Amino acid sequence: MLNSIAVLIDADNASAKTIGTVLQKIQTLGNITTKKIYGDWSQSNLNGWQEAILRHAIEPMQQFAYVKGKNATDIALVIEAMDLLHSGDYDGFCLVSSDSDFASLA
Repeated sequence: MLNSIAVLIDADNASAKTIGTVLQKIQTLGNITTKKIYGDWSQSNLNGWQEAILRHAIEPMQQFAYVKGKNATDIALVIEAMDLLHSGDYDGFCLVSSDSDFASLA
């Protein structure tokens, strides 16, 4: 069992409706010590996340979409993942997304 797991969530490509179940499953693998979710919170399509963020104590990370159609949120998540990895504080990582762009990070 892992001692410390960082959970990084792509709000654009994950479901707020199922995040409770996802977090319960991850918790069976170890202790979740960091939960962060990435998105442009000024966009109305992410409004459904507010209740889940509060209920599950997920830290929202703002990433403005400076140019429409670019993946600024994905890049922010990848940079955070690499920073956390190099901190040495985590035994495992969980990326929550349906976006195949994270395959090389995984």
